[in-house]
Amino acid sequence: MRLTVDTDVVVAAMRSPTGASAALLSLLLSGEGIWLLSVAMALEYEAICMLADHRLAAGASLAEVQNLLSSIFEVIVPVEVHYQWRPQLSNASDEMVLETAVNGRADAIVTFNHADYGDAPRRFGIQLWKPAEALQEIRK
Repeated sequence: MRLTVDTDVVVAAMRSPTGASAALLSLLLSGEGIWLLSVAMALEYEAICMLADHRLAAGASLAEVQNLLSSIFEVIVPVEVHYQWRPQLSNASDEMVLETAVNGRADAIVTFNHADYGDAPRRFGIQLWKPAEALQEIRK
């Protein structure tokens, strides 16, 4: 299973270590599934996860967040974005997630933000899942 994981899911895993997002990240970090990530998305993960608001809400130190990001970056499959189809969506951050998924031949994008994606992922044969749905699919 090839997945592109939106930043909102990583932040949710930080803030709620017993939720579906954290369980999904745990599976991906242990090698169950293929985690696709572009350089642009990696930079966004870093910028957003390191924000003081998220770190404080998670009760995590700067070093702990850096360790989480390092762990993620060790297991991802890097995706080079060769083709862009902009604009497909209303949010530029979501555009880079879609482009990573398309260029990486993802089975699904995992996000809480389904409304902003609309039908665009389906046009490329990509599913749109919430973390709990991705967990179910990986565990099949």
